[in-house]
Formats: sequence, C-alpha cells, structure tokens
Amino acid sequence: MIRTAIAQIPFVATFLIAVFIGVTTLTPPSEGGEPLPIPDKLAHLIAFLVLVLPLGLASISYMRWLAPVALLYGGAIELIQPSFGRSAEWADFAADAVGVILGLAICWLWARVRG
Repeated sequence: MIRTAIAQIPFVATFLIAVFIGVTTLTPPSEGGEPLPIPDKLAHLIAFLVLVLPLGLASISYMRWLAPVALLYGGAIELIQPSFGRSAEWADFAADAVGVILGLAICWLWARVRG
C-alpha cells in the first residue's frame, strides 16, 4: 500500500504543477500588478520544463505520452487565453515547447546515468 502511494507522487506533482500553470496563465492580468521577476518567455520555458520533470524522472517511458500532452496543454492555454483577457502568442507556445524538450533531455540524461 505504501509503495502504491509513493508511486503516485510523480502523478500528483505533475497534476499540481499543471493546475498552477493553468491558474497563472489564465488569470486575467491585474492593473498595475507586479511584473514577473524574469522574462515572460523564460517563465513559460521553466514552467513546462518543471511540468514534465516529475513523471519523466520517475520513468522515461512516460515521456512518450507526457511530452505530446504537455504540448497540447500549452497550445490549448494559448488558444483560450483571449477568453480570459490575455493575449495568445506563438512565442509563448514556442517557449513551452522548448521547456518540454529541455525537460525531456534532462529526463533522458537522468535515465542514462541511473542505468
């Protein structure tokens, strides 16, 4: 039972990260709100890199479906952002994709080192 619970941690972490990304990218911008301490595109890259890490580090085989799902998620966010008073940008989606690719590379390297 404990092994089953521990095995679920990467799935729960990925879900929580996805929810955080969804909330932060679909919240309408506030007037005079605090700007991000890093460039927007770098924030997208980091967010999607972090999104794929928990499951990718747990097993590289998850990346077969996780990478495409993460890209679809990023694309869906960009398509529906205008409904939330935000703008859709191809550059944001490209940054999401670079994050997924870098995350995939990290997970692949981890799998190789781990053996």
